[in-house]
Amino acid sequence: MFRRLKAPSSLGFSKLAHDLVHRRYRFRQFVGIGFLFVLTALGHPAEWGRYAPSLFCAGIGFATLGILIRLWASGHVKKDKSLATTGPYSYVRHPLYVGNHLITLAFCLASGLWWSFVAWAVIAFFFYPGTIAHEDEVLHRLFGKSWEAWRAETRALIPRLTPYNRSERGEWSLAQSWHNGEPLIIAILVACLGYLFFGLR
Repeated sequence: MFRRLKAPSSLGFSKLAHDLVHRRYRFRQFVGIGFLFVLTALGHPAEWGRYAPSLFCAGIGFATLGILIRLWASGHVKKDKSLATTGPYSYVRHPLYVGNHLITLAFCLASGLWWSFVAWAVIAFFFYPGTIAHEDEVLHRLFGKSWEAWRAETRALIPRLTPYNRSERGEWSLAQSWHNGEPLIIAILVACLGYLFFGLR
């Protein structure tokens, strides 16, 4: 009987490998946040030489834009309860991921690590297409034709020039943003950028 049992470590590794191949979207948040922590810990903005101050300021600009987009989106989305098509969702289907890309670009610029751009390109290619496909599938299953109509008019990451439904403005909710944990995420990002700032010296 005991010969038929696999070692727990082997079972755990097999499941992890399976999820990384077929359900990699489960790891996107951990990998993304972990990558930013790595850039913060290893970063040294002064490595950019005389361009360091300008690139760091550019990074702050991209980070600010990304944070504002995420803050805006988090105040509109009610996960799995209603289809968000107002606010930033009237321009792009996945505004939180647009914000993520801008924030990560900011950290790459601010970190002084040239390889960070290559690493992020690999991570984004490995995780985001599958994640977007999975979330679209879930939303399609939940909201059916409403989602189909929205998808037909709104791209995943490239914004529209005009809002999807001009008659529905929607209201941004600080309480909803707080419920989604966005203020805590912003605080962590600001702290990490503040830490990198001292590397300019």
